Amino acid sequence: MGISHYIKDIGRGKDGARALNRAQATDLMGQILDQQVSDLELGAFCIAMRIKGETPEEMAGFLDATHARLQHVQVNGAPTVVLPSYNGARKLPVLTPLLALLLAREGVAVVVHGTATEDKRVSAQTVLAELGVAASDKAPSVQAGQVVFVPTGVLHGGLERLLSVRREVGLRNPGHSLVKLMNPCAPQNSRVLLVSSYTHPEYLLSMSATFALTGQHALLLRGTEGEPVADARRTPAMDVFNAGQTTRVQAPQEGTLGQLPDLPSTEATATAAYIQRLLNGDLPVPAPIALQLRHIIKEVKP
Repeated sequence: MGISHYIKDIGRGKDGARALNRAQATDLMGQILDQQVSDLELGAFCIAMRIKGETPEEMAGFLDATHARLQHVQVNGAPTVVLPSYNGARKLPVLTPLLALLLAREGVAVVVHGTATEDKRVSAQTVLAELGVAASDKAPSVQAGQVVFVPTGVLHGGLERLLSVRREVGLRNPGHSLVKLMNPCAPQNSRVLLVSSYTHPEYLLSMSATFALTGQHALLLRGTEGEPVADARRTPAMDVFNAGQTTRVQAPQEGTLGQLPDLPSTEATATAAYIQRLLNGDLPVPAPIALQLRHIIKEVKP
């Protein structure tokens, strides 16, 4: 065993590197998740892939290995939405908890998963805790109208180890794309919708190709600072993927904004208080998030 022969292929630089096929990528990621590789090999893999970039075939293989090993969240027949939350708040408040709670109010089961990969950002986990949603210490079951937050380490320790490399080298690696593409629910239920986001246009292309290749049911948008929630200031484009087919369900908002919403600070307590006011009806839900909510509900409760 070992991944040195894979590193030889992917580590030859941007122009000389060779892509792995899906089966090779599955084997490589399986060894990483099973923690059968040394720290040196893991670091070499992360840097090599950072330089080369991931192909859709490689990401599909990485997903195959991951889905086979997760401690799955049990879905009890309810329409379910998965929200990967890994970026948190930097300049804008993290409103992923708002989207989660709005969905739960519509009778949807909601699974939020994530882990902090940067110390200076406010996480959705922290805001959810302020709103009374504690992190699960084991893979839970989820019911209609319920929000659960599952730390990545609960889903799989090896996956959290892969993400933690960022703290040592300061660069993202395939794990950061992987967690935004994976479905932690078991079985891979057709009533589960994954809501994911990208930060840069090149990730729109690569994530779209991976969703199409794997046939997952997903909604993809350019989220708020990498979070899977629409920017409260301007409606982004939204695409739905289902059984290999892609449909644009929301065009991006064009032109100059006439008015900006009054948003809170990024601090967790202030964000939670703002979300509670929205849920209570004291403030209107920002139009872009209301539109996203409508598209999601249409997908999971047709």
